[in-house]
Amino acid sequence: MEVQGKIKLIGETQTFGSNGFRKRELVVTTEEQYPQHIMIEFVQDKTDLLNNYQIGQTVKVSINLRGREWVNPQGETKYFNSIQGWRIENLDNAPTGNMPPMPAEDAFEPISDFNEEDHDDLPF
Repeated sequence: MEVQGKIKLIGETQTFGSNGFRKRELVVTTEEQYPQHIMIEFVQDKTDLLNNYQIGQTVKVSINLRGREWVNPQGETKYFNSIQGWRIENLDNAPTGNMPPMPAEDAFEPISDFNEEDHDDLPF
């Protein structure tokens, strides 16, 4: 799955417990009629993926939905969901559509010594 939008917040890397579990939060605001602020967690080595991004950039984030069950001391079962990111892509400089970018007109050299009689475009 993917989430696309503008970066609203990039949290600091947090470290938990003696095993060194790392987590970093990213908030992306979707660009639709009713924008949503989606919090996405990056864990362990994926926290470093956010180092080259800044607030305001338009990104596409590949995500996994995670769910878990927990039974509290009173015996009640609770369910928790999280959104984990595993890839992030900058869309600000991405070309639009399926066409590759066109080189500038001055990138092509004009033909100055073209002779119509010398030119034969038939391969046989």
